[in-house]
Amino acid sequence: MSESKISADLLRGHTDTMILKLLLAGDKYGYQISKLIYANSGNQYELKEATMYSSLKRLEKEGSITSYWGSENIGGRRKYYKITDLGKNTYEQNKKNWEQAKQILERLL
Repeated sequence: MSESKISADLLRGHTDTMILKLLLAGDKYGYQISKLIYANSGNQYELKEATMYSSLKRLEKEGSITSYWGSENIGGRRKYYKITDLGKNTYEQNKKNWEQAKQILERLL
């Protein structure tokens, strides 16, 4: 298995948390989210569109985010995503869980 495949598999499990982290800074649309993840990873991780939209749909269904349509005056009409208070709590819990898992892995590896 290639190194990039292993990295992608490890990171994919944290897609929801990555998206929530970006939305903490403000509302964003799908393409913007994927480009920010790519840029913030140092151009090493490209979030697949299907994975991202599945995550957005799941987050919205559970109430962690809401969505709305932006104005058509600025380019095409875009669907924006906004984090909710539940989403902020979910992010904090996911980050704590990740920190704990990281500590365990560091001890074991």
